[in-house]
Amino acid sequence: MFTGIIEEVGTVKEIRRNGNNSFIRIQADKILSDVHLGDSIAVNGVCLTVTSFDGKIFQADVMNETLSRSSLRTLRTGSPVNLERAMSAGGRFGGHIVSGHIDGTGNIINIKNDGIAVWYTIKADSGIMRYIVEKGSVAIDGISLTVAKVGADNFSVSIIPHTSGQTILSSKKSGDIVNLENDIIGKYVEKLMNPVKTNGIDMNFLDERGFL
Repeated sequence: MFTGIIEEVGTVKEIRRNGNNSFIRIQADKILSDVHLGDSIAVNGVCLTVTSFDGKIFQADVMNETLSRSSLRTLRTGSPVNLERAMSAGGRFGGHIVSGHIDGTGNIINIKNDGIAVWYTIKADSGIMRYIVEKGSVAIDGISLTVAKVGADNFSVSIIPHTSGQTILSSKKSGDIVNLENDIIGKYVEKLMNPVKTNGIDMNFLDERGFL
């Protein structure tokens, strides 16, 4: 589990693709101070497993499914990436619950300066927009952000200088693809409110028999 608080920006040193098999090598500093084989690291919001490391570089295998469903497919040698280690048991919960399992991608359709802040407007499909609520949480490229405005097929966030300076958002431009992960709480609530019937047993069945 992650919190969406980016620890550092790393640099892609190598991406090798061979059919459905791929791996990525990323140069980093802070997050490698206590790295172990098998650790989880979120790369632009995508949870990847450390398969090897040496000095300032770690390697992770990337499934074809992950490439096809995320913006990782757009990365090139030299690309900057947001990095976050999995949350430690004694760590502070500065952002929100982020699983590292993205729901899809969106496109930046507008970037606008507003005093010290910068507004980013993201277009996304209906499957993602259904969970986007004003003042709710969303992870964009692994960054925990608060939704400021919601449209029919887009939403906007307002970024403070600290967030811009500590993440790759400052390098983004209109038209770029970003990874999106909805607030997991909303998805669980929807699931519980719409239970799937199993062998004729549903919420009404349980209520009628005194189980609720």
